[in-house]
Amino acid sequence: MADGAILCEGVVRIFTAQGVEVQALQGLDLRMTTGEMVALVGASGSGKSTLLGILAGLDRPTAGSASVAGHDLTTMRGAERLEYRRRSVGFVWQQSARNLLPYLTARENVRMVHEVARVVPRSEREAYGDELLELLGAAEVAGKRPAEMSGGQRQRVAIAVALANRPRALLADEPTGELDEQTSAEVLGAMETVNRERGVTTLIVTHDASVTEHVERTVRIRDGRTSTETLRRTSTDDDGRSVRTAQEYAVLDRAGRMQLPADFVSALDLRERVRLTLEPDHVRVAPGQHASRNDARDANGDAS
Repeated sequence: MADGAILCEGVVRIFTAQGVEVQALQGLDLRMTTGEMVALVGASGSGKSTLLGILAGLDRPTAGSASVAGHDLTTMRGAERLEYRRRSVGFVWQQSARNLLPYLTARENVRMVHEVARVVPRSEREAYGDELLELLGAAEVAGKRPAEMSGGQRQRVAIAVALANRPRALLADEPTGELDEQTSAEVLGAMETVNRERGVTTLIVTHDASVTEHVERTVRIRDGRTSTETLRRTSTDDDGRSVRTAQEYAVLDRAGRMQLPADFVSALDLRERVRLTLEPDHVRVAPGQHASRNDARDANGDAS
């Protein structure tokens, strides 16, 4: 599999409307290795969709650097941008109506991408399209139009369409947003299969908490920056049972900055400043706003 890494460093995106500037992204960092499957979560307005638009080649950052599959998204222009969107990246929208042409069958929707992108040799297209639909559990609707499919079937076909041009990266914006819990799990399972079988780097933007159970890493965005990452692993306990564990980490940027989780800040009433103490194996963070005058004098070596 060709390089499908996603690399973002200090990405800033500023929008201006009627003379007012809004910073949607404020120095965001993100690194994904080729073949990795990651969930991107965050509150509304945190910058998730803005980032996805940049990675899809639909927008460009105001500052910072961003690259996908070796393409520099900050300098990419004209023909290269078109080529990138046709060959290097696949996209799945939340609204199934945006993913599929309503007057074409599932097989014909996949075929349309082949005709436009022209990545897959003509002699291989029919077999490749059917193989994708089979892999995603959508072979039974190959001859049906979107209106004749269930929501889950439409999203499975949408994923097949996004993969029809053999992209190195797959971006999905709330792919289970219109689905019930069971159908969501089935669609996510299909995405896991594709990620495992095809090695396509996969980034899923979501509000759906269940999505995180299908990935090894969850990245959380807050206020336009990467705030925390949750890493998951599966191990076997002493009784031979499979145990899945998760550990959340604060993200440290190149300048040594990090965001403390909001519930930590609230629980300790952290405001304005905090006190840091270097311990042998960790850094201690304590409230600083109530520091006494004597504490300050002691710190300055004034014993009077």
